[in-house]
Amino acid sequence: MILAAEADMIIGVDTHLDTHTAAICDARGRVLWQLQVPATAAGYARLLAWARSVAGNSPVMWAVEGTRHYGLGLARYLTGAGEQVSEIDNSRHVGKRRAGKSDAIDAVRAARELLARPHPAQMRADGDREALRLLMIDRDNAVQSCKTARTALAAILVTAPAPLREQLRGLPRERRAKQCASLACPDDADRQTRVLHQTLTRLGQRIAGLADTAAELEAQITQIVEEMAPGLVAAEPGLGALSAAQLLLSWSHAGRIRSEAAFAMLSGTAPVPVSSGRTDRHRLNRLGDRQLNRALHTVAVTRMRCHPPTLAYVQRRRAEGKTDKDIRRCLKRYLARHLYRTLNSQFS
Repeated sequence: MILAAEADMIIGVDTHLDTHTAAICDARGRVLWQLQVPATAAGYARLLAWARSVAGNSPVMWAVEGTRHYGLGLARYLTGAGEQVSEIDNSRHVGKRRAGKSDAIDAVRAARELLARPHPAQMRADGDREALRLLMIDRDNAVQSCKTARTALAAILVTAPAPLREQLRGLPRERRAKQCASLACPDDADRQTRVLHQTLTRLGQRIAGLADTAAELEAQITQIVEEMAPGLVAAEPGLGALSAAQLLLSWSHAGRIRSEAAFAMLSGTAPVPVSSGRTDRHRLNRLGDRQLNRALHTVAVTRMRCHPPTLAYVQRRRAEGKTDKDIRRCLKRYLARHLYRTLNSQFS
């Protein structure tokens, strides 16, 4: 990929559901032309033809916002046409709104943000990685919906009649859901009792169905993870299929993240200075990919519980006066470095 400094023109694109607004800037960030097109295949073709007619044979880079949201269709189209496309973060940050807010302004900001970067961000991979992302979204939704149904079931049991409450409340949650799913309402019950049994039955069936769905999705995720990175889960203590899936989603492919330091910043495990006056200290970066940070946290906590080399490290650092929180931070930083190097060396 060419660097932004090597391109004669930068095309920033602000993406939305119905329209995309593009701004062509020169290498100094000055706005030359702007265009708005519909977010359709015909609009993508019109935008590309317009850009090529303006740029001619000059090197061009595209700075597209929302490449995993509204801008994904355009990014795929441009990449398929051989264009250089870079991801631009569309989240809020300090100073973004000082010049006002409009689609045209955001398109210019995207182009200038790319010019300010020493290293352009590569597009994340499709194929198995995209399939893995969709499965993770589906599973997370199933798990969260199951939790919501369990909470509703527990709340209803609090106000249920004493005999029914005592029958169900002492059971483990899996057995409780199955028991509720097979409840039989007495024939001579009043309306309130019938509705109560119907509600408990539906919630029990919903919980059981969602749990089965989550298990099926996890099995598919495990299979794709093993195909994308054979032996990774088995070789890394504390790394399960779901944590490995998130690791692969964030890493994407070799070359996307330029260094292990950049990966540490992405994962929120890189120390950043927060010194002031006589205070001299560091803390971990609170930005970046929080799902990746959670995956590394899960691996670190698991290793602190049952991995002998990690347990020995924990005892040594505790003897030095470090708290468990400090030790987890060190472990997460080590894991970010180690797993990044492992992925790049073995699964690129």
